[in-house]
Amino acid sequence: MAAQRADLPRGILDLLVLRTLALGSQHRWATSERVQQMSSDVLRLLQGSLYPGLHRLESRYELTRSGRLRLEVEKDAWEKLTTAVA
Repeated sequence: MAAQRADLPRGILDLLVLRTLALGSQHRWATSERVQQMSSDVLRLLQGSLYPGLHRLESRYELTRSGRLRLEVEKDAWEKLTTAVA
């Protein structure tokens, strides 16, 4: 049975991309594929949202030490929110 797909909540694209890139540098298509794989095919990043998001991130973020710390803060906040909703 195929996994049910979920719409990506607004503002979550940056977090998904940063978490994926924290595992290692990769090109755009591989970033999309990794998100899909890690979510058991529930999340799919379409080119129409992924590419503009990546361009926005390129101008705003780097995965420096402080960027990685920020990623952890955002990840923790997301986990608290999803736990509360669940």
